[in-house]
Amino acid sequence: MPLTTLDEEAALIVIDLQKGIVGLPTVHPAADVVERSAKLARAFRERRLPVTLVNVSGAAPGRTDAGPRKFSFPADWTDLVPELNPQPSDLLITKQRVGAFLGTSLDQLLRQRGVTQIFMTGVATSFGVESTARSAFDLGYNVVFVVDAMTDRDAEAHRYCTEKLFPRIGETTNTEEVLKTLQASPAR
Repeated sequence: MPLTTLDEEAALIVIDLQKGIVGLPTVHPAADVVERSAKLARAFRERRLPVTLVNVSGAAPGRTDAGPRKFSFPADWTDLVPELNPQPSDLLITKQRVGAFLGTSLDQLLRQRGVTQIFMTGVATSFGVESTARSAFDLGYNVVFVVDAMTDRDAEAHRYCTEKLFPRIGETTNTEEVLKTLQASPAR
């Protein structure tokens, strides 16, 4: 379903565009995802709408059959990519789980701002973006997926999410449509 409306209180959530992740191989060039996410962040800030920048610094405790969870990250692994140009007004969320809601103050911070609609971008489509979006949907947010501003390590997983899953829990659109919609909205 394409973008139908812009809620009065919308927010952008950018998932895991950090130095340690954007350097990994992805289906679509990470540089394009970063560029589009940065454009959206600028546009949301210009409209005085919240921008949430999420990074991941580890994994949740718990059993995994994939082996022990031991992480040894380079010093700047969790640093957001500089193209996002974080601003003092941005919400910065560091997560230790797949999604950005569980174990963080994200829901509380968005609700304090009256946010009812979230726009999702980032990496990976089938992991951090999907998990965050499912929680947002369950929490009652109107979810919008900016599909040309996200990518995955697996082409089929990305395709399944963007074509089959996301349309069931939100609207799908592209960067250009969001920018046009923001431009046409009344100034705050």
